Amino acid sequence: MYPVLFDLDLGRFGQFTVGTYGLFYALGFLLALRLGVSLARREEIDSSRIVDLGIVALLAGFVGAKATLYLIDARYYYEHPAEILRNLRSAGVFYGGFALAAAAAVVYVRRYRLPLAKIADLAAPPLALGQAIGRIGCFAAGCCYGRACDLPWAVTFSDPAAFQLTGVPLGVALHPTQIYHALADLLILAITLRLLKRRRAPGQVFWVYVLLYAVLRFCVEAWRGDAARGVFFGGALSTSQLIAVPAALLAVLMLVRLGRAAGPSPARKSV
Repeated sequence: MYPVLFDLDLGRFGQFTVGTYGLFYALGFLLALRLGVSLARREEIDSSRIVDLGIVALLAGFVGAKATLYLIDARYYYEHPAEILRNLRSAGVFYGGFALAAAAAVVYVRRYRLPLAKIADLAAPPLALGQAIGRIGCFAAGCCYGRACDLPWAVTFSDPAAFQLTGVPLGVALHPTQIYHALADLLILAITLRLLKRRRAPGQVFWVYVLLYAVLRFCVEAWRGDAARGVFFGGALSTSQLIAVPAALLAVLMLVRLGRAAGPSPARKSV
């Protein structure tokens, strides 16, 4: 695809490369933040706090994603330290970033006495939107690529820069797992936006997001072909699949708990 948009010649300072992945990553964050601010205003929550919270979560998420990437394959990076800098261009492990971002967000929300469950609900649609846009960047760069296949919609990468940056096989028809992921994220976006208007208890939308994303991620991982994300049990499960299972179970438990606390729906009461 197009992992590099263009190069800027900075004279004696060298060359500055503008990558497609980084551009879409930034675009995803900005649009997600814009959506979050819009949703917060509807709930009469200070939008400036949402902007600050978004930046805090972004930085914490970046650190968490990278740290998890290095920890799951610590021996490899210990033996090949140059790969640590090389993989700074990659996004890292989503669940590691999500966990640290969530922890930082909780600290921030409690510090400024914001409604935690309501903020979590408002974060769900922006998260899905940002991920959908970010996956387009993955597709352009060649990272998070799929297994070889002979399907009509298979994609073939041919740019040597994509191989150098991500290791994606060139000249091989692959599952477009990045597109699978982006389309599923857009579906989650639509579902969570609709649920925001119909939720019966604060926190329900967030846990629906966690459940849907866990199922999505577990399924899409089955078609992934990049081993750098970490594998367990002889390659039977990836890191994200291993985390997705307890995440989905926790989400189901929380949804059941919130549903019981909210009581029967108005429709059932009227029967």
